[in-house]
Amino acid sequence: MCILFVYVDDGSVPGRYRLILASNRDEFYTRPAKSAAPWQENPQIIGGRDMEPGREGGTWLAIGNHPEGWIKLGALLNVTGENKANVSNGRGPIVANFLKGELTGREYSEQLLAQDNYGAFNFVSIELNANDDREDRSDGRTKPRGAILHTSNAPHSIDSCKPGQALGFGNSTREKPLQKVCRGREQFDEIVSRCNVPFADKDALVHELMGLLKSDVRHFPDPELTRRAGQHAEFLSSVNVRMPNGSYGSRTRTVILIDHTNHMEFIEETLSGSDPQTGDWITTRIEREFA
Repeated sequence: MCILFVYVDDGSVPGRYRLILASNRDEFYTRPAKSAAPWQENPQIIGGRDMEPGREGGTWLAIGNHPEGWIKLGALLNVTGENKANVSNGRGPIVANFLKGELTGREYSEQLLAQDNYGAFNFVSIELNANDDREDRSDGRTKPRGAILHTSNAPHSIDSCKPGQALGFGNSTREKPLQKVCRGREQFDEIVSRCNVPFADKDALVHELMGLLKSDVRHFPDPELTRRAGQHAEFLSSVNVRMPNGSYGSRTRTVILIDHTNHMEFIEETLSGSDPQTGDWITTRIEREFA
C-alpha cells in the first residue's frame, strides 16, 4: 500500500510554492530498488526505480520536464482488493511511459484505459506550465498552468482535480477513501495552509511533511480498509506502515517542492536494509531548475 498527498497552487497569491508533495511507498523491504536519481536513459526524469527481476525500470513516482516547457509528474498506487481479468502487463511502466512520452495527461490516460490489461491502479498525473501561461506548445496545444488528473481502471475513470486545495490518494477508490487518507489529507492541508507563504522556512516545511509521513497513528476501525485488506487492516491503517512480521512497510518517504521560480527540490528518505528500527535511512536531495 502507498499514500500520496499533493497540492498544486492556483496562482491566486504570488510567491507560493507551485507544487508540494508528500508520499510514502509501502513495499516488501527486501524488494530491490534504486533510490531517486536522474535516469540514465533520460536524465530529464528523476525518480526511484524498481529492480525486481523481470520488472526492472518501473517506478512508483517520478518527475521530469519533457517535452520542453512542461513539468510532468506521475505517481502510481495499487488499488487493494480488486480482482482484474485479463491482466498481462505489469504496472511499473505506467509512470515512466507518461514522463517519456509526448502526450498530455488526458491523452495518455485515455490511451491507458483503452488498452487496459493492468492490475487495478490509481494513476495521478500533474502537468505544470514552466513558462508563461499564454504560450502554446509547438504543436498548437495550450500548456495548462496546473492540471491534475486522477485516473483509475477500477472502475475506469478520469477525474480532474482542482488546483489550490490539498489532495490525498491511497489504495481505494476516490469515492470511498481510506480513513488514513482522509485524516492525513487534513493534516497535510493544515501544514500547507500555514507554511505555503512567501519567505517561509523551507526546512521547517520539509520537516513537518516528513513528520506526517512518519506518523504511526492508526486510523481504525476503517470498514473500507477492512473490506479490502482483511485481517491486516489495522496494521495498514497508519500513514507510516510497519507490519508486525517486519517484512513489509513504508520504506521510502518523498517530499517534492517546486517554488514560484520553478526551482525543484526532491527529498527522499529510503530504508537501507530490512528492519526500519535498526536499518539506516539514506537521504537523497536533488535540486533542479525547470524551464
